[in-house]
Amino acid sequence: MDVEHRRLFSVCGNKLMIVVDADSGKILAKLPIGGRVDGCAFDPSAGLAFSSEGEGTMTVVREETPDNFSVADKITTQLGARTITVDPATHAVYLPTAEFGPAPAPTAEHPHPRPAILPNTFVILKLAR
Repeated sequence: MDVEHRRLFSVCGNKLMIVVDADSGKILAKLPIGGRVDGCAFDPSAGLAFSSEGEGTMTVVREETPDNFSVADKITTQLGARTITVDPATHAVYLPTAEFGPAPAPTAEHPHPRPAILPNTFVILKLAR
């Protein structure tokens, strides 16, 4: 959230980032992002929102003004890097991920099983501005 300007950034499974005025509920922007999204972070001094996408990309959205937003960049990260945080002091973005094995066969209880993390492959990606 952009606390100063009261803007909410929501990332959705429909491959859109929705920017909403937190006070009025008005949708200010709908921006394209990648798939398998899990998280979003905002760097207030840089005016940048980040969408982490498990397909191995990160979308960067620039807040041009409190009512105007645009996609500034799409960065290749690593497959599975879909959780995110930003350090507002250094502007570094952190994304944890790992390498994954094959997904198990679907069952009635787990129709969309996730692949297992391979041992000793966990990493935290650091993307610096």
